[in-house]
Amino acid sequence: QVQVEESGGGLVQPGGSLRLSCVASASIPGINTMGWYRQAPGKQRELVARIFRSGGTNYADSVKGRFTISIDNGKNMVYLQMSSLKSEDTGVYYCFALIWDGTDYWGQGTQVTVSS
Repeated sequence: QVQVEESGGGLVQPGGSLRLSCVASASIPGINTMGWYRQAPGKQRELVARIFRSGGTNYADSVKGRFTISIDNGKNMVYLQMSSLKSEDTGVYYCFALIWDGTDYWGQGTQVTVSS
C-alpha cells in the first residue's frame, strides 16, 4: 500500500520552473509536518523544505527565494513550486510525512533533472 506518493518531476532547462506534488494517504494519522528532501548523485540526502500543519516553513539556504512549499491540510497534500532552477537542483526528490509520535513516511521519489 502506497502511503506517500510524489508526482511532477521531469527534465527542465536551467532557469525554468517545475512543480512537485505529494499526497499522503488518509490512513496516516496525525500528520503534523510534510516536506521534501532531495538526493543528488554521490551526495547525501538533504532537506529542501518542510511545512508544519500550522503553516510555518523551513527552507534550505540554497533554495530560499526560489522554491515555495505549500500544504493543503484537508487533502494531505504538499506542493513544491521550484523556480529559477539550477543544475545543482538535479536529484531525486523525496516527499515525507511526519506524524505526532515521530514516525515518518516516505515516498519512492521523483527525478528532477535540470539541464540544457
